Amino acid sequence: MADFRLRREEVLDGERLTAMLEESPARAAQAILLAAGEGVLEAQALLGQILLDGHGIAQDQPLALRWFEIAAGQGHLMARNMLGRCHEHGWGCVASAELAARHYQKAADAGLDWAMYNLANLHATGRGIPENQAQALALYRRAAESGHAKSMNLLGRYLEEGLHCPQDLPTAHDWYRRAAEGGDFRGQFSHAAVLADEGRIDDALGWLRKALDAGNVNFLRVASMSLLNAQHPQIRAMADAYKCRLAELVAL
Repeated sequence: MADFRLRREEVLDGERLTAMLEESPARAAQAILLAAGEGVLEAQALLGQILLDGHGIAQDQPLALRWFEIAAGQGHLMARNMLGRCHEHGWGCVASAELAARHYQKAADAGLDWAMYNLANLHATGRGIPENQAQALALYRRAAESGHAKSMNLLGRYLEEGLHCPQDLPTAHDWYRRAAEGGDFRGQFSHAAVLADEGRIDDALGWLRKALDAGNVNFLRVASMSLLNAQHPQIRAMADAYKCRLAELVAL
């Protein structure tokens, strides 16, 4: 029992758990599994995540979905959000954007920024619910004001383009900066574009490198094409680095 109590405490210590997952994923997974079985709410949600990712434990999407359901049923907001993600993408179930929207709505109503962001995406694209750009903007704004970096970047885009709101370039650029500083790679790319337009090429290149390191395949594919149209030669040259990194990720 002493060994189990120690591991259970580690599960409840977020920093220690992160270290465990990096240093010994299998040991961390065992501790999470034991604590989840004992009814520890945070462990139940984490078990769903590692089962979904196959991190330290065999990937099992249907079982991940079940643990998200258990945790969400006890009020865990991120587990409710992850239920939405599972239903949106068909992870462990038949894909249903309509059901995803219901889960996102519940978590968003309870104040979870990630759920606001995911629900806003559905409103913006008309998936599972009618397209409603004004509602998408309102949700992105709420999430951004709560500190959600990805929503900051999208709020900046609405403000820059004057989509369903008055155009406000200074405020848009400030949201891009905040998204970049918050670690969102798309926000870093947006902020770099503003800096390049201001002639701050070295600063722009620094943010482009950060976005390059963190970006996913879809982002790198679009960003590399966009960089080819840049006016400054040093910015254009980054397109090759983005293409190389894209090739590395595709090959994995």
